Amino acid sequence: MASAEAPKLSINIALPSGSSLTLTASATSPVAELKTAAQEVLKVPFLQVISVKGQLLNAAETLEEAGIHQGDVLTAIVQEPRLAATRGAFAFWCCGSGVVTWGNPEIGGDSSGVQDQLKDVQSIEASATTFAALRSDGSVVSWGHPAAGGDSSQVQDQLKDVQQICAADYAFAAILKDGSVVSWGRPMYGGDSSKVAGLLKDVKHLAASKAAFAATLANGSVVTWGDDDYGGDSHEVTDQLKDVSEIQSTEAAFAAILADGSVVTWGDHHETFGSDSRAVQDQLRNVQQICGSSAAFAAQRPDGSVVTWGDPRFGGDSSEVRAQLRDVQKIYATGSAFAAILANGSVVAWGDPESGGDSFEVQDQLIDVKHIEASEGAFAALLADASVVSWGDAEFGGDSSGVLHQLIGVKEIKASDYSFAAILANGSLVSWGNEQNGGDSRNVRLQWL
Repeated sequence: MASAEAPKLSINIALPSGSSLTLTASATSPVAELKTAAQEVLKVPFLQVISVKGQLLNAAETLEEAGIHQGDVLTAIVQEPRLAATRGAFAFWCCGSGVVTWGNPEIGGDSSGVQDQLKDVQSIEASATTFAALRSDGSVVSWGHPAAGGDSSQVQDQLKDVQQICAADYAFAAILKDGSVVSWGRPMYGGDSSKVAGLLKDVKHLAASKAAFAATLANGSVVTWGDDDYGGDSHEVTDQLKDVSEIQSTEAAFAAILADGSVVTWGDHHETFGSDSRAVQDQLRNVQQICGSSAAFAAQRPDGSVVTWGDPRFGGDSSEVRAQLRDVQKIYATGSAFAAILANGSVVAWGDPESGGDSFEVQDQLIDVKHIEASEGAFAALLADASVVSWGDAEFGGDSSGVLHQLIGVKEIKASDYSFAAILANGSLVSWGNEQNGGDSRNVRLQWL
């Protein structure tokens, strides 16, 4: 006798906005099929489905196994996909879901060893060679180069109630709920904060250079650790570091914006990475934003003008474009060049021409620019029409002509050192640049998210 057909279930799916839809599915159908059907009706690429008991449904289970019954009202939460990148690998996730990685397997492109732990991910930070994922319960999962933070087993029992993670090149530091800090990775790159542990109280924000960290405390003061030549020693400017509101860095120097808009710099003792701002100190007033390349800083002032200092070869000299730097809204940097978006949506670039400092060939395309991402040697601009314009060194993603026909409806762009990846409105991925370092995402599968 033939087995009875599984009953059909009529299921209501509600959105937080109040709108809803009704879907019909077999009790033996996987939850994944229900999600896909809802995504198609709602025209969204990713969503999570919550049961009547408030539990996240397992996409691999059947509706029957998940305890879904006729007439149940499930909640659908539309997810915004996100990207993070090490030097040569990418991680893709949606808040509360799992993670997909690709690129160089030795520096984060292979997450198979921790894939069963990558659940309920809220955010991901990336160092040069390692990823660290913060989960909704405040725990941390890391993978990539073991000696550079990919192995966090020695501090895993301390990584609880984590609020924020920050990455240097080969180390991580995490702020806990109580305002203390836990660090791991290579000690000389900031992975050991034991010498300043007693000072790391009420920490509100972390910043990192290549091999040092700077922590801003609730009282506006700053605590640093790591390699002295990379900003780990700030004792010469300690009395100036009061009421700090923001800190940015180059490879070996830090620049802090104070509450009054003035700037304090420190770091590299050779003063070739932007640690010496004395020549422009009288211009650094009411600073609103600072951006760092590898060895130079650019500061945006309230009138939209820009002040630069540091190594001229890395964008520290903007004199050739000073007349064009008016009404600047935001500044971005590759390793040795800067690009500024102006109020009219156009772009001004300076610094090393080979690394994006010369945008002449695409200048007529840089219209209504909304955002820019930077690899080590190239820029990619996201325009208002959701298309992309890239320039700079082709070896670092400066040439996107091979995928230009696919770059339609772009929602977000992220850069590794050598390549770019874009999330499209339909949830698909497009990447370009060095194929071994994240520039090839053709085999990446995202449906299970």
